Amino acid sequence: MIVPLRSAAAGTCGGKAGALGALLRAGLPVPDGFVVPFAAYRAAVRDLAPGPDRRRAIEALPVQAALIDALGQALGELGDPPVAVRSSAAHEDTGQMSAAGQHDSFLAVRGAGAVADAVRACWASLFTPRAVDYHQGAGDLAMAVLVQRHLDAEASGVMFTPADPHDPVRIEASWGLGPSVVGGTVTPDAYRVAGDGTVTRALAHKRTRLDRRGDRLVTSDVPADARDQPSLDDVTAGLLAELGNQIAAVRGGPQDVEWAIAGGRPWILQARPVTATPPAWPTHHPPATLTGTPGSHGIATGTARIIRGPRDFARARPGDIIVCPFTDPAWTPLLRIAAGVVTETGGVLSHAAIVAHEHGIPAVLGIPDATSRLHDDSTITIDGTIGTVTDRKETGSGPARAPRPTRP
Repeated sequence: MIVPLRSAAAGTCGGKAGALGALLRAGLPVPDGFVVPFAAYRAAVRDLAPGPDRRRAIEALPVQAALIDALGQALGELGDPPVAVRSSAAHEDTGQMSAAGQHDSFLAVRGAGAVADAVRACWASLFTPRAVDYHQGAGDLAMAVLVQRHLDAEASGVMFTPADPHDPVRIEASWGLGPSVVGGTVTPDAYRVAGDGTVTRALAHKRTRLDRRGDRLVTSDVPADARDQPSLDDVTAGLLAELGNQIAAVRGGPQDVEWAIAGGRPWILQARPVTATPPAWPTHHPPATLTGTPGSHGIATGTARIIRGPRDFARARPGDIIVCPFTDPAWTPLLRIAAGVVTETGGVLSHAAIVAHEHGIPAVLGIPDATSRLHDDSTITIDGTIGTVTDRKETGSGPARAPRPTRP
């Protein structure tokens, strides 16, 4: 029922856990932990009938006493710390599908009973509407669950290593725990680390941070004097880039890496193959109504549709350009029908940008107050390669609607 993380392999424990197991074996700084493998999931659900109620049926499953005992023993061997409980599905973190943000994960979980509940919730998250939509045609699904020591991060973020060794490593960072960056609820600092160690950075105004308080996660305001300060110094950015290159060498190709700085040292929380190369940093912008971070390649013209939350989802139509505060993973089905997406917060390495890449639609991220500066039903053009949004009414040119880009 339990596999030590150091022994984890993708075939039995999923791509996420398998990658971290390989990195641990290579001596890289990965928080220790263990995995509840595919076999435990299959044993738990084997008597459940397939169908649309499968998620609810899994949520109602009693967790076996034997599994709770095994979890208690494994947690005791770690010292019974708070842990992160994370999905590691069969089709997650592969070279074809990232499944970025599609399944549930939980931080600051403590005790065998609470961990067992989180494991069951991860199993059930295979069948949320967003995951079902994302995994269409993926074949047999199974869920392993990764349990690792929780890190109280001073700063955290995401890093992309390049396919071309002459290109820079790209890093995005903000204060506190990583969901703020990967979930796109903050606009992060951006760094480029060249092969010679030269660091270029673009600092963001980081208003909020996420931290653990006991067994809860708390969002708080960043002190005013720290909002515009760099969340990483150049030396730490360089150390992360070196780690990123080591990870790429171990994994055999460019990697999308989640990392954290805790106790003054860097840790690797996830590494998966890059499924789409993000746009380059622009060197100039043409005249445009709004400018943000280029998030996903391409140009699209369409109707702006202001979506502030799930209750607005029904207003979206195929070919609309979604304009929103940020994109929660539950919004993934919208990206399947949209011509493009514009957000008020988030960075190029966030879940929203990655899923936009995979759906082949342009994205422009981190435009403050975009939902009030753009107007519902107006015609806009977004360029996700250079990060601009143009109001066609103001320019008086351009087509009323361009076809939705085809999925690569």
